[in-house]
Amino acid sequence: MTEIAINVSNVSKVYRLYERPMLRLKEALSIKKKKYHKDFSALHDVTFHVEKGEMLGIIGKNGAGKSTLLKIITGVLTQNSGTVEINGKISALLELGAGFNFEYTGIENIYLNGQMIGFTKEEMDAKIDDIVNFADIGDFVYQPVKTYSSGMFARLAFAVAINVEPDILIIDEALSVGDVFFQSKCYNKMQELKKSGKTILFVTHDMSSIMKYCNRAILINDGTKVAEGTPKEMIDLYKKVLVGQYDPKEDDLETLSEVLDGEKEEKVIQEGSWKSHMLVNPNFINYGDQRASIIDYGIFDENGRITNTIYKLDTFMIRMKVKFHTNIKNPIFAYSIKDLKGTELCGTNTMIEDQTLDEVKEGQIIELSFTQKMMLQGGQHLLQLGCTGFENENLVVYHRLYDICCIQVVTDKMTIGYCDLDSKVEYNL
Repeated sequence: MTEIAINVSNVSKVYRLYERPMLRLKEALSIKKKKYHKDFSALHDVTFHVEKGEMLGIIGKNGAGKSTLLKIITGVLTQNSGTVEINGKISALLELGAGFNFEYTGIENIYLNGQMIGFTKEEMDAKIDDIVNFADIGDFVYQPVKTYSSGMFARLAFAVAINVEPDILIIDEALSVGDVFFQSKCYNKMQELKKSGKTILFVTHDMSSIMKYCNRAILINDGTKVAEGTPKEMIDLYKKVLVGQYDPKEDDLETLSEVLDGEKEEKVIQEGSWKSHMLVNPNFINYGDQRASIIDYGIFDENGRITNTIYKLDTFMIRMKVKFHTNIKNPIFAYSIKDLKGTELCGTNTMIEDQTLDEVKEGQIIELSFTQKMMLQGGQHLLQLGCTGFENENLVVYHRLYDICCIQVVTDKMTIGYCDLDSKVEYNL
């Protein structure tokens, strides 16, 4: 019989929002019990369970209610209704260093956190060397935490949480801290815990990590559990949520498998604005002489669905519409993809592809697409679009959109470098 580590049943949480702090006191002293607040439902009737030894991912947009849910599970917050049952000791990384005393030394905080989890001093004595070695902050472990850099603080907090050998480990975006070597060590340790039968509840915006590490996932949107299933199923549904295509009536639990398997016809966006369905960067860079302007754009997956999320090695399409405000000869249309540090990773244009137009007339709208295979590694990248041309051997920019939107690449296999060459391994034994 399957053992349940975490059982969440019909949990709801409502916050009271006041326009001014004084209104909270005014409401408390009101003889007529007048309300001065607005109710905000952070969670509504959420139900799910996590089996012992399972790694469950929780995904959703910012503000969906994920962190509130984790705080209720760990006892930091109290729900308004519903129940939470926990079977085992929990170690949680909700906010790195939560519960640390900044006046205490690193060593003192290790013992303090162990005591909060439920370990005795003798039990922590047996774990202290592993924690100190994992944190790897040298003699700073004997100094007050208030003297630590943010990196040292993160190392110590994670070392404590992951090395106390909890029955249940809860992680909320904590693996994004520290340098790449420390992150690698954290993931390896998490894998060890998973293989040893520990239960892990994992919240992250990194869909590749959800794909690679989790057995199952649930999707939360606007405080409500939308669905649960395999990581790929939930990521596919999350893609629809991100671009405003999720319809609770159409994508209910009964029809979800049909939608994701492609048995139900997808409503492909052919009319109207593509960009209105995209997750657009509000701080994109926009320039050019405006003799032509990019009036619409979109990213489409191999099923023709508009999205910001593409699976590695899948075929996808970048589409754009450009309106010309004057006659232009041989315009060049281009796209490129950068990483978050600004490094150009890949891209092309219609001149490179030998697909230029002779002349475009004033008022004409050109719609074009670039179709290719996604070879980039998993992670978040930024899209650039442009319409340029050469006049008297000089490059002229009619319109460029830099960092216009994010392309999130999802994969459960990370190879080396910026791209995956899709190698095939054969043995001749």
